[in-house]
Amino acid sequence: MKGVILAGGTGSRMMPCTKITNKHLLPVYNKPMIYYPINTLINAGIRDILIVSGPGHAGHFLNLLGSGKDFGVKLTFEIQDEAGGIAQALGLAENFADKEPVIVILGDNIFEDDIKKDVQSFKGGAKIFLKEVHDPQRFGVAELKGNKVMGIEEKPKNPKSNWAVTGLYIYDADVFNIIKTLKPSGRGELEITDVNNYYIKKSKMEAGFLKGFWSDAGTFDSLLRASQLVKEKLEKK
Repeated sequence: MKGVILAGGTGSRMMPCTKITNKHLLPVYNKPMIYYPINTLINAGIRDILIVSGPGHAGHFLNLLGSGKDFGVKLTFEIQDEAGGIAQALGLAENFADKEPVIVILGDNIFEDDIKKDVQSFKGGAKIFLKEVHDPQRFGVAELKGNKVMGIEEKPKNPKSNWAVTGLYIYDADVFNIIKTLKPSGRGELEITDVNNYYIKKSKMEAGFLKGFWSDAGTFDSLLRASQLVKEKLEKK
């Protein structure tokens, strides 16, 4: 299995900080944001990782991370020329994946859980990772029947559960053919929710339930919260 970190986007919600660099290079407590998804993948046993970023500050990733040698991994870089959605960005990883399954993580998502067992036990289809939240209207929300995922709604006004779909996914190689069939949503992007719902309709979707903290860091408020969570965790050690 190979790893894909999606670190594109314009970072418009975090201006003016993102005027001079990519938001995924901003600090979360004591490390650049991109270090956290890299370490999540490393802890899961992944050693071959692709980072997809936008064209604006792509060179900054290379300056910071180099070949990946300091992390004990091999890093590859790909450019998403325009903001066409998460699914479009993932589609750029097809040649890199080379028919292997991929574990995909959004570059601004910070996870406490170790998902190594999920990677090792993956047999095919897809797997999403859910976290119970108090404000599910902000997220893609899973409709559940027991532990089975029946569907996903994007930012619903009346959520069918409190289980948010986090920015962590595992897919078999079929995902790239699925992405090619997608049509842009109302906001002109290829949506990862459409990919996930395709697997659900085919009864090929599993769910993992996260116990540790999870936070995105794509706004100033969530960046502050993520930094506080990391600080608290380090102080407990």
